Amino acid sequence: MTAGTRVSRKSRPTIRDVAREAGVSIGTVSAVINHREQVAEETKRHVLRLIAELGFEPNNAARSLKHGRISSIGFVVPDLQNPFFAAVAEGVQRGIGDNDILLVLCTTWSKTEREEYFARILRTQRLGGVIYLTGTGLPSPSLLELAKAGLVVFVDEVLPGMDVPFVSSSNLAGARAIARHVLEAGHRRLGIVGGPQRLWTSEQRLAGFRESIAAAGLDPDAVPYLAGDYSERSGYVAASRLLAGTPQSWPTAILCANDLMAIGVMRYCRESGIAIPSRLSITGFDDIAAAEFLLPSLSTVAQPGLEMGRAAAELLLHRTGVRTEPPLTTHFQTSVRIRNSVARIAAG
Repeated sequence: MTAGTRVSRKSRPTIRDVAREAGVSIGTVSAVINHREQVAEETKRHVLRLIAELGFEPNNAARSLKHGRISSIGFVVPDLQNPFFAAVAEGVQRGIGDNDILLVLCTTWSKTEREEYFARILRTQRLGGVIYLTGTGLPSPSLLELAKAGLVVFVDEVLPGMDVPFVSSSNLAGARAIARHVLEAGHRRLGIVGGPQRLWTSEQRLAGFRESIAAAGLDPDAVPYLAGDYSERSGYVAASRLLAGTPQSWPTAILCANDLMAIGVMRYCRESGIAIPSRLSITGFDDIAAAEFLLPSLSTVAQPGLEMGRAAAELLLHRTGVRTEPPLTTHFQTSVRIRNSVARIAAG
């Protein structure tokens, strides 16, 4: 073949270009790419040499759709600085690990415009599906399109008005149980540091706190409440506000909607000379690895982030036909971890 008929290196070569240069049919090139055995060994080596020489890259998405497989999935997550989110991501990776599937990680920093951007990009890239952990609680237009196509599974969060399969844990029951533990320890002056507004987990945990407070004969509406963003910094800021008055007006216990915010509260107390738990008791939610090793160790609610991520991956693979069986469960139980950050006090 003459140099004048060579494919221009400025354009991306296609399977048609490979077939023309190799002097074979497109079907033969496709058979080589997909490792079918009917191609003669000499022809296979010839085609593979041309593929390498031209720099041809097969369209994995198209191949996956044709053969009932998926080659890549997306995972949209607020960030990986939150250890619980990182555990979910690890679980997702383990869930797809035996299926030769690429995981495309997209961190949104809990910004609506980034969630829309990634949903749009993932939709146009024709991925096999998307596992979605929202940080805003707002469905973007492109996410709605992905959901309509049946390509989305939610994990840990649920968006209102969207009928999408999801993996969750018993946030309500866990929050109710940890608040009950604090109340049974004699605390009656409480403060709450909640999660971001509009998030399902925030609403569930706040509802659980309030249910136990009401069951103890207290008025939930009278309990000081500040919304954080699940970051350590927001817990620190919330503590500075909840503990701004005279010590007589302070709560004796603060319920936090996640461990990072509880760590922020603890850091503020340490810098301000407020003893934990003798002067202020603190609880968290998630049971991240650091919770057990804090001084004092943090009483919190454990939820299995890694297992939830794995189940979300398995659910998505089941819905796309890669797995024949769905995950064993899509709803996980939470459990209270009683440690040293809650002191028992006299009721009053």
